[in-house]
Amino acid sequence: MRAIVDDATRHALHRPVAVFDAGIGSYAAVTLIRRLLPKQDIVYFADRASFPYGEKSRPELLGILQRTLRFLDGFSPAAVLVASNAPSVTVLDDLAGVIGPPVFGVRPPIRNALALAGERDVAVLGVRSMVESEALRAYADAEAQGRGAQVHLVDASSLVALVESGDFLFSAEKTRDIVDGFMRDLDARHPEVGVLTLSSTHLPWLRSYLDTACGHRPLLDPLEDAVAAIAPHAVPGSGMILGLVTEDERYGIEDFRRMLGRLDIILPLHAVLA
Repeated sequence: MRAIVDDATRHALHRPVAVFDAGIGSYAAVTLIRRLLPKQDIVYFADRASFPYGEKSRPELLGILQRTLRFLDGFSPAAVLVASNAPSVTVLDDLAGVIGPPVFGVRPPIRNALALAGERDVAVLGVRSMVESEALRAYADAEAQGRGAQVHLVDASSLVALVESGDFLFSAEKTRDIVDGFMRDLDARHPEVGVLTLSSTHLPWLRSYLDTACGHRPLLDPLEDAVAAIAPHAVPGSGMILGLVTEDERYGIEDFRRMLGRLDIILPLHAVLA
């Protein structure tokens, strides 16, 4: 891969944190990093040509992540965040040593959720392809340490669609109705749920709606743990964000720019060529 970035822009970066995913939800990680580490330079890479990660096979994900990590290593990152649950759960452990800088992922915080839930259950909210995968079920059972029956993997694709479409910004009533309906259905199927995890990077964008619909129940955002783990590796810069995007016949850079615009994000984007 090769980024179309001028030398002055590239040289302005100082040991950035690189954040990547195939969709737009990972920008929530950029927002958290900016809040916690305002001087940290960031490379934000949206690999739209590989969208969606959740529907890729294990060999495909391994190839995508190996290629992407080596590409991002060319920016001399202080750390890299794989801001997607699917590759973090299925292949990240197999990529140790591919590059020198530390690489972090985003995984459902099931142990913490169970500790908070006590005798009650936990709902892991994610996209359908992920919550129906054997990899996530195996990860959940391992993390649950004998309490796997208390962990429910719940398809939240209808909520993710609200973010991908931008409806949550422009249709507050529709968004509230869909989120409230989702929670009613969840409670009907799993009435003992006491803690929920936002295990799609899209879901934090709906936090205010989910907080209302969930009442007093805790909502755990795994991005917060990931960014906290990155913090000790931070290297202050100028707070610059470099936006990189791949495209194909399905998803173009202009389409992605419009998606960011719907989220009120104005960010210069640079093409990445295969």
